[in-house]
Amino acid sequence: MSYKILTLNNISVRGLERLPRDRYEVASEIGHPDAVMLRSADMHAMEIPASVLAVARAGAGTNNVPVAKLSRRGVPVFNAPGANANAVKELVLAGLFLSARNICQAWGYVRSLEGDDHAIEDAVEKGKKKFVGHELPGRTLGVVGLGAIGVEVANAALGLRMKVLGYDPQITVQRAWQLSSGVEQALSLDDLFLRSDMVTMHVPLNDATRALVNEARLRLMKPGGVILNFSRAAIVDEAAVLAELDRNHLAAYVCDFPTRASKNHPKVVALPHLGASTGEAEENCAVMVADTLRDFLENGNVRNSVNFPESVLPRVGENRVAIANDNVPNMVGQISTCLADAKLNIADLLNKSRGDLAYTLIDTDAPIPPEVLAKLRAIPGVLAARVV
Repeated sequence: MSYKILTLNNISVRGLERLPRDRYEVASEIGHPDAVMLRSADMHAMEIPASVLAVARAGAGTNNVPVAKLSRRGVPVFNAPGANANAVKELVLAGLFLSARNICQAWGYVRSLEGDDHAIEDAVEKGKKKFVGHELPGRTLGVVGLGAIGVEVANAALGLRMKVLGYDPQITVQRAWQLSSGVEQALSLDDLFLRSDMVTMHVPLNDATRALVNEARLRLMKPGGVILNFSRAAIVDEAAVLAELDRNHLAAYVCDFPTRASKNHPKVVALPHLGASTGEAEENCAVMVADTLRDFLENGNVRNSVNFPESVLPRVGENRVAIANDNVPNMVGQISTCLADAKLNIADLLNKSRGDLAYTLIDTDAPIPPEVLAKLRAIPGVLAARVV
């Protein structure tokens, strides 16, 4: 069986190489695609073909993908968690140094100097006192969100001899194992802001995290505090941050999301969304989503999905059906009955749920006829079903 993949952005060649040419047709313009691969393209206004079985974003966030709309169609959305973690971690560390030593402001001052070398030397000696900074050891860094990036940032900050507070009520067992025992748990977000000199966010943007950094929490911070945002712009109430900078309660704001109000502020270092902008990160993300997409299309397995549960079942034979459905009672019973009525024996079965959605993989001892697949699709609550 062959598959068609529609790309909405340039995808790293290393990733595309994971999709064999004899089985995959990949193009930026293609009819009836089985899947979509993208990076930053906005899919919200796009008419997504009915043929699309999956969407894979070569990056971490999926704000540019209509996840809820696709979920109602039974279409999993994949991302690449952790593939760009090192790139973002390095930029966060750079942000710590930039803010601690006023490097950008000092560089801007030097570039503005005029006159001969003697005049410049005089100006440097007179002006350098304006850029006195501080060292990082002993300072407390608060890390909000302990996923792949947050864990790397927290561990690296410990290596700089900083004190580190972490907060993530939804930390996974996998990330907990990766987190250094030297990272102290904050009791709440307010507790973290109250005890931190510098705070960095590594959480997705949703209703719970929008304006997570607000006036009330900023007022809890020690004077001279620093906010770093390499996550999503709307996680920070920018107006509140600028107000705290203006009254000298905050010392600096380092972010990846420049705006008209922030880009020229003397205490703001705003970068052009460089978080994952390394060749290595782009390759890692592309490889991860290509492998994930291929396993889903060829085997029905779900890994690294933002809307469907992790569902991986080693194949027993060649006959498999993959079903996405509402997470309601008796779905597995109805599916099993449909197969039994067709005299199909179940060799293996996996059913997983996540919120309102569920996903079922079933291996049978004989091929599943088209008419049986049609009956499965007709079961109330089944969103999508296909033979894999």
